[in-house]
Amino acid sequence: MQGFDPQFRDYADYLRQLAQQVWSRRSLGGEQALERFWHPHVILRRPGGIDFGPGALRAEVLELVSALPDLEALTEDVLFTGTPQRGLLGAQRLLCSATHGGEGVFGAPSGGRLRFRMLAELHAKDNRVADLWAVRDTGAILRQLGLSVRDWARWRLSGRDPDTQPFRPQVDVQGPYTGQGGDSHWGEAYAALLEEMMGGGFSVAPARYDPAARLCLPGGEMLRGPEGGERFWLGLRAAFPTASFTLHHRIGAEEPRCPPRAALRWSLTGRHEGWGRFGPPTGAEVHVMGLSHAEFGPEGLRREWSLYDEAAVWMQIHLGTGAVPVQEAGKPVTARHG
Repeated sequence: MQGFDPQFRDYADYLRQLAQQVWSRRSLGGEQALERFWHPHVILRRPGGIDFGPGALRAEVLELVSALPDLEALTEDVLFTGTPQRGLLGAQRLLCSATHGGEGVFGAPSGGRLRFRMLAELHAKDNRVADLWAVRDTGAILRQLGLSVRDWARWRLSGRDPDTQPFRPQVDVQGPYTGQGGDSHWGEAYAALLEEMMGGGFSVAPARYDPAARLCLPGGEMLRGPEGGERFWLGLRAAFPTASFTLHHRIGAEEPRCPPRAALRWSLTGRHEGWGRFGPPTGAEVHVMGLSHAEFGPEGLRREWSLYDEAAVWMQIHLGTGAVPVQEAGKPVTARHG
């Protein structure tokens, strides 16, 4: 790849090795390591907020690994588009495992074993990442630790920066990547499915989902078949019935020895005006950053991985309702599910 180190076979290999460097090997100590792969003005967009520069990435990694010291992140898949000369955008899916063995953002160490996913899109040119969108399944982490996502989100409000947290269109900035993805049939098909369902056409699910489809969803939830797809997307739309659903980016791939795949970046922006996963309607303004991957088979969509950060949504609901941040000796609350 022109402009990239010769050790990388392709952009998928670049992102796999980068994830290993960041999450599993913690190779963030020296400025040389950071400058090699991260642009000095890299834009880091996560549902919890927007940050800039490799130092912000280092701080995020240290916060997480202080609580999960043996964190390991394995790349399940990468889809990418673009060219090395103009820049590449990759959609990456990571499966993470860890032990809650340290003091930190999840409270006193419990020794609990965790499994959760992260989805991310990264744009790079000349060997360095300059734009990033990432969603971590915070809800899955908290539920496995027996913590309330709603209460933990209130606790996180106590230290937030109102100018950058949580992430919403008003705080976003334009980065170097301005593309909307390729013209793959599979990317277009997946985009059309979500647009139709989020537009109210949930009756299409039986015709588009494999009867045995497996869905991996926020909070570590696992659902099956067309009923699972309808339940998830209808539940999200029901909580925000008048919100604007926007598809920002799409990638599709059809490669040897792989099923057809697609990856989407999307958002839902509007008021919390309906009943659903986030309780009674509050009228709070909410921006949901979402990432989704899918695999297709002869009977339709057979695997789907979709993520948004439940805690970031709850943060915005609390802000909209004037909820007071929860504090307990400066540590996360330990209330059970709720």
